[in-house]
Amino acid sequence: MTSPMRIRARMAGDVADVRVLMAHEMETGTRKGSDGKIVPAWFIQEVVGSHNGKPVMTAQWGPAISKNPYLQFKIKGAKAGDKVTVTWKDNKGESRTDEAAIA
Repeated sequence: MTSPMRIRARMAGDVADVRVLMAHEMETGTRKGSDGKIVPAWFIQEVVGSHNGKPVMTAQWGPAISKNPYLQFKIKGAKAGDKVTVTWKDNKGESRTDEAAIA
C-alpha cells in the first residue's frame, strides 16, 4: 500500500486552497531497469477531489506526470471545518483515498 497523501486545505478569503502531495512511483513504461528490461508502466490515471462528499474536480492523468505528483485546486463556497477528500486510481487497479478538514 502507498503512503498517505499530504493534503493541506486552507481558507483564503471565500475560497479554499487545496494542496495535495501524492506518494506514487509513476513509471512511464519506457525506462529500462538495471537488468536491462523495461520497467512496466504504473501511473495514476484518475484523480477526484470532493468537498463534503460532492466531486468538485476530476483529472485524467497519464505516464507523463512526475513521480510523487503535486496537485493544487480551489473550492468556492467552502467553509472552515468542511471535509476535502482526494481519491486516485492507477492503471494497475490500485487506489487511495485520504481526507482533510479545511482550516
